[in-house]
Amino acid sequence: MSAKAVREFHGKKLIARHVHEVSEGKHSIDDRSVLITTETDLETLPISETWLSDTLLVVKPDQLIKRRGKAGLVGIKLNWQGVQEWVNARMQKEIQIEHATGTLDHFIVEPFVPHEQSDEYYICIQSDREGEEILFCAEGGVDVGDVDTKAKRLHVAIDDDYLTPDRILEADLLEGVPADRQDSLASFVLTLFTVYRKLNFVYMEINPIVYTAEGTIVPLDLAAKIDETAAFLNAPDWGHLDFPAPFGRKEFPEEAYIRDLDAKTGASLKLTILNHAGRVWTMVAGGGASVVYADTISDLGFGHELANYGEYSGAPSTEHTFEYAKTLISLMTREKDPRGKIFIIGGGIANFTDVAATFTGLIKAIKAFQEILKAHHIKIWVRRAGPNYQEGLRLMRDCGAETGLDIHIYGPETHATAVVPLALGLAKAGDFPEFDDPRVHETLPKRNSSKASLEELSKIEYTGQVADHEADHNVENFTALTRCVVYGMQHRAVQGMLDFDFMCKRKKPSVAAMIFPFSANHFVKFYWGTDEIMMPVYQTMEEAFKKHAEVTVVVNFASFRSVYSSVLEMLNFSEQIKTIAIIAEGVPESQTRAINIAAQKLNVGIIGPATVGGIKPGCFRIGNTGGMLDNIVMSKLYRPGSVAYVSKSGGLSNELNNLICRNSDGVYEGVAIGGDRYPGSRFMDHLLRYNDNPHVHILVLLGEVGGVDEYEICGALKSGRISKPLVAWCIGTCASIFPFEVQFGHAGALARGDMETARAKNKALKEAGAHVPENFFEFGDVIHEVFEFLVNRGSLVPAPEPEPPKVPMDYAWAKRLGLVRKPAHFVSSISDDRGEELLYCGMPISEVFEKDLGVGGVVSLLWFRRQLPTFASKFIEMILMVTADHGPAVSGAHNTIVAARAGKDLVSSLASGLLTIGPRFGGALDEAAVMFKEASDAGYDAELFVKNMRRSNKLIMGIGHRIKSLSNPDKRVEIIKNYALDHFSDNTVLKFALAVEQVTTRKKANLILNVDGCIAVCFVDMLRGCGAFSKEEADEMIHNGCLNGLFVLGRSIGFIGHYLDQKRLKQGLYRHPWDDISYINE
Repeated sequence: MSAKAVREFHGKKLIARHVHEVSEGKHSIDDRSVLITTETDLETLPISETWLSDTLLVVKPDQLIKRRGKAGLVGIKLNWQGVQEWVNARMQKEIQIEHATGTLDHFIVEPFVPHEQSDEYYICIQSDREGEEILFCAEGGVDVGDVDTKAKRLHVAIDDDYLTPDRILEADLLEGVPADRQDSLASFVLTLFTVYRKLNFVYMEINPIVYTAEGTIVPLDLAAKIDETAAFLNAPDWGHLDFPAPFGRKEFPEEAYIRDLDAKTGASLKLTILNHAGRVWTMVAGGGASVVYADTISDLGFGHELANYGEYSGAPSTEHTFEYAKTLISLMTREKDPRGKIFIIGGGIANFTDVAATFTGLIKAIKAFQEILKAHHIKIWVRRAGPNYQEGLRLMRDCGAETGLDIHIYGPETHATAVVPLALGLAKAGDFPEFDDPRVHETLPKRNSSKASLEELSKIEYTGQVADHEADHNVENFTALTRCVVYGMQHRAVQGMLDFDFMCKRKKPSVAAMIFPFSANHFVKFYWGTDEIMMPVYQTMEEAFKKHAEVTVVVNFASFRSVYSSVLEMLNFSEQIKTIAIIAEGVPESQTRAINIAAQKLNVGIIGPATVGGIKPGCFRIGNTGGMLDNIVMSKLYRPGSVAYVSKSGGLSNELNNLICRNSDGVYEGVAIGGDRYPGSRFMDHLLRYNDNPHVHILVLLGEVGGVDEYEICGALKSGRISKPLVAWCIGTCASIFPFEVQFGHAGALARGDMETARAKNKALKEAGAHVPENFFEFGDVIHEVFEFLVNRGSLVPAPEPEPPKVPMDYAWAKRLGLVRKPAHFVSSISDDRGEELLYCGMPISEVFEKDLGVGGVVSLLWFRRQLPTFASKFIEMILMVTADHGPAVSGAHNTIVAARAGKDLVSSLASGLLTIGPRFGGALDEAAVMFKEASDAGYDAELFVKNMRRSNKLIMGIGHRIKSLSNPDKRVEIIKNYALDHFSDNTVLKFALAVEQVTTRKKANLILNVDGCIAVCFVDMLRGCGAFSKEEADEMIHNGCLNGLFVLGRSIGFIGHYLDQKRLKQGLYRHPWDDISYINE
């Protein structure tokens, strides 16, 4: 959805600021204006905008309303009090403008500009495929009339950077303007044009623009659209911009939420509320498919009941799908309808989206709302296909059985939009078996459709097997020898291309190499059938193309930010590279047009941007086109048929593969040119290739609302340049039922005039001689009729059907489908990074922070697989704090310091310190815990325990300190001991250890319970008494070494501190002094 209308307030502010900058002060526009909304305090506004109090003002709604003057929606020459009264009389009032009814809630106020009618001019700049067109009329204002016939025009090519005031004057653009004003106006027009291109406007109309008596130029009324996809280029220049909904369509908070969600994901999520009280709601996968579903609902007479338009595509995550579905269902169930409601979950055949993954999120939302869905009597109709669709539909079937909801489910055997008449009660469910019905594998019943007569079918004779002339086609005619380079590390897409090649029995893989600028040259392993092959990855294009001179195609997976620079670099090799497929969506229109012009000059064909690519059965596949291998087989894309198609939609191209396969002998070639307004190659480029190819017998066109490229095809049909039967349909026929402007899923799917509507284009194609169905539902029937006619006439002889090939399935995908299993080499039960977010022992990382578990809580989850009580988590953190360091003299810190001063890195220095931990340094905790708990559990008296240890010549671990004693107690011990006594429910082992201390200190005052021993016994009491473990589980934890682990974790903090301290102090290599070493010579 590229072109977005901006408010007049923001547009004028933007133009004023940049006109001044671009003209270096030569032209200045008064930018005094304010935007009044329902939240504006009209009483205090003049305090910040002092000019409001002493200036005559103009006020008008700022909500994309056309012809406000004629509608009486402009207040002129008012003072501030008059403006307040004018606004208050209209604020939050509902009005009707032509066919649209909406509420006024935004007003722009600006100074009144005194002028004469003769001072008003009209100017418009609009973008087209080749550049920009400037329209100027010397008579502007409310009564400007038909500017298309009156205005003077000047076209500036996209690569023309040399527009000057003199050129503007020489073109007579300012004809009718007084001579003394022309130089100034020409300079202003040039400045405005420069700003237009700089800020990536796509449309700008100022009517009128006023030339005042003082010689200043002032835009009075502005309508403008900006290319939203250029935000990464222009966001700092734009500042804050508001993209309001068209007048007559209220914007819902849920739409803003989905828009925000869309901005945070690489997938596409769109939602437009058309009629919040409507009965028919849709959740459709794919931009093109979403339009087709809306069309079908409209064509069947239920357009007034259609509640929403939207789409989810580009493999959204399970969680994003859940959020989208949850938002949709909450809107759907906001108002009850006594007739019940219909929820259509539709979509074409996905190319790469895992249907089961997205359905998991959808089903989660359905289960969450199951009771309210029942209460509202909502019936759910599902049609989906693509990777893992069987599992997705099975999950949906289970959901229906579990929840008791009325859910009907269909797969690719059923026409994409067949669920619409079924859901609306216009077709019998028995005629369309559901996906798990045994009849689904039988021949589906033929649908009734308008039958074309033999005369109509034969009125266009095609030239037969041999083309009557060759055309200059930029896009390469792919063969089984075509080889490409893939730009970007797209392992899945490349493996899919190689599997297709192997299936088609190509001798060599179609992908010769990959290019990835962000790593050095290396090799990546792929499968060629069951064999493994190594594919080179190059850092530079120059090296890749030089080493693979046979490559003529590039499949460019660069991001929308990098497309422009990467394609321009590829065009430097135009002697070798003849076709470039651009997959990315969201490329700014200015960059796309510049690419197109540059490629055209070099005779390089461009497919895209915003495309899945294309496919030529038996020869070549671009990226993910055609989907998974099972869909390739189902649609018979491993061998050529007789039908060639061109489509804008990538998702619907896979649906076309299915339709054509089921209604003819299959696809010869298919290309999705991309959904942007200015695709690199157009419908005509491919249809002429197909028409000139003797192996193609039927042409298929799937156009859409927006643009005028289809009219070029009409001309070719009438002239005979296209001489083969053409079956055509333009999606987007539903646009005419909406009283406001609707931007459909593709950036180019928006009609700028009557000629660009789908209905007008379908009518023109039919009149030109194309075979046009009544609706998309009958598209396959018309293809079948044309195919049967050609077969019966003998001009098309279907080739024998070869045996479907077999290609080994990837193990990962087979496992995902539940077809294979194998024992795992590793087992882990503490964390999982495979889902939407990281899990610690089953707890999402977001929940860890929401519950404020802290480091102690994380340790408890990862070490003990339990969420311990707060006091226990705090105790773990206390242990880490008291064990963090004990000065530079201890062995571990000493080693760390020596290693750091020797120039070792942090990890090596830390490891040097940690390796000193053992029975004599830090390793006594585990032994102390075992020793004290076993004695305590055995019921030993403290004095008897000490005597037994002495008789056995064993040290009591955790007892004794070099410096600390009863008279000089260790503060760390006091802190740990007091916390345990205050917070633990059971201190049995601690009390036993303190009793032992009473015995040992009678012998020597420093034989106290030291910090190791105190931590050890308290930790045993904590594990046993916290309620999370049985006694046996707690003992196992101790025997597994968790206490020493806590010392290692805590002391690592200190060791790292010592390392950083030595680096900060820039200490040199340590060498121990000789006088501190005793040399023994024996």
